[in-house]
Amino acid sequence: MSVLVTDGHWRKTLALVRSLGRKGVHVTVGERTFLNTSFFSKYCSRRIVYPSPQRYPDQFIEFILKEIKKNHYECLFPMEEETLLLLAKHQSEISKYTYLLIPDLKKVEFVRDKGNLIRFAETHGIPTPKTSHFPLSLFPSPSRGEGRVGVPPHQGEKVNLELDFDSIPIPAVIKPRISSGSFGIAYVKRREDLVPLYQKVHERYPFPLIQEWIPDGGGIFGFSALFDGASNMKAAFIHRKLRMYPVQGGPSTLREGVEHPQIMELGFSLLKSLNWKGVAMVEFKVDPRDGIPKLMEVNPRFWGSLHLAVVSGVDFPYLILKMARGERFEPVLQYTVGKRCRWLLFGDILHFIKNPNRFHLRPSFFHFFEPDTSYDIISKEDPLPVLGAMATFFTFLYDPEMKRFLERR
Repeated sequence: MSVLVTDGHWRKTLALVRSLGRKGVHVTVGERTFLNTSFFSKYCSRRIVYPSPQRYPDQFIEFILKEIKKNHYECLFPMEEETLLLLAKHQSEISKYTYLLIPDLKKVEFVRDKGNLIRFAETHGIPTPKTSHFPLSLFPSPSRGEGRVGVPPHQGEKVNLELDFDSIPIPAVIKPRISSGSFGIAYVKRREDLVPLYQKVHERYPFPLIQEWIPDGGGIFGFSALFDGASNMKAAFIHRKLRMYPVQGGPSTLREGVEHPQIMELGFSLLKSLNWKGVAMVEFKVDPRDGIPKLMEVNPRFWGSLHLAVVSGVDFPYLILKMARGERFEPVLQYTVGKRCRWLLFGDILHFIKNPNRFHLRPSFFHFFEPDTSYDIISKEDPLPVLGAMATFFTFLYDPEMKRFLERR
């Protein structure tokens, strides 16, 4: 029993390694450097260093193909978007040698573009924030195929200021069409700031969206799901973000498993309409003005808070491995509610430093030993990944590629 997982840097990868390793699965982890979190886990059976997917995509694919041809892997798990896109591009060839449950490349590209996603949601009855789309008719489209939206060829060109910015309600949020987490997002509080902030975002992330700002107070929720190759839902889980970094909006540093039937219905409806297969996480923000969850984004891959789903009883990696083996199982839709999971190193620490209300957090930052709270990285029975997480953190300080990675996101 052996699997191959990419992107050893990330805590979601560590969650997968621990989940399968505890079940006796031989887990081979790949990354472009030995300094990564998952290599330090006692459940990492074998470590491989591959060419950088960002710098050397062709060599990366050659390496992966050689690896899966030489060694029998029951399943291949791509964990980050860059590796997912490359493997999706070569999905038919890779699938000859191992089980790879991911959407096709066009589907991944389609949902990554928030312009595509919001339009699709609007036409399928999924609530969204009011969105001002850049009029695509103003510039040529290099591709009009399924899952593609035309984008202008020259990044950084000046915005056509004849757009009707005056009709956009303030406060507003400017979002890149393609990005992850909080990267590139600008919050507009004064109308006179709208055009200059739009231009600033546009220079790095061409032709972003402008959305109404959904007030805080209703909560931010993630609907995580697994669909089989016929787009049947095989598992689902919902968590609520309790703390984030950046504080105003970003990956969760503390989250809790919850029930929310309305979000379950909306998330299922959206992914089913997309004929999805594999895993995805759909994020909603509940609008306190009307109580309606509004769609924020879809992550077409494993998500950072995967560990919470696993400890709550929805073990997505193991369910995929069962599917790879041809095992039948009933959809896993029930789970333990109320468990929490914390990204202390270094997300929650950064949240504490940056939050002006740091000493009034609920729950308190200093509640380290709550019985229903587990940690993404810290573990008594598998302690060494803490060293790997520190090594990963420092690579962001000196490694040019890791810096470029953050700048793109």
